[in-house]
Amino acid sequence: MRAVVQRVSRARVVVAGQTVGDIRNGLLVLLGVAADDSESDAEYLAEKICTLRIFEDAESKMNLDVAQTAGAMLAVSQFTLYGDVRRGRRPSFDAAARPERARELYQLFVEQVRQRGLRCETGQFQAEMQVELVNQGPVTILLDSRKQF
Repeated sequence: MRAVVQRVSRARVVVAGQTVGDIRNGLLVLLGVAADDSESDAEYLAEKICTLRIFEDAESKMNLDVAQTAGAMLAVSQFTLYGDVRRGRRPSFDAAARPERARELYQLFVEQVRQRGLRCETGQFQAEMQVELVNQGPVTILLDSRKQF
């Protein structure tokens, strides 16, 4: 799994003119699922992202995780994170998981985040979404469950 993690002062997802997910202080996570990902990939990224110390403490040092700041998470499924543009100009998405499997692992990720006590809003799986955010910092971290070691 791949994740783009952005520290935000606010973020929301709109589908067909309706807000389906909305947070203030916290993390916007764009999450891509690969065809060969497993439950352990979702569990690893949930743990890693929830414990990332990318929020500033009283001394302006990145020492706090999202829970320590009473923040929330907005998780948005994004298969295009597995777009391969090494050949030509049109991305190939062959490495991305099929929708059924991607939905299952995306939902497991969200469940794992919630089990850690964090409020986790979501986008709408397979919908055309508008994602609005204010990146605070800016702070953006790229994670890949295949690059654990």
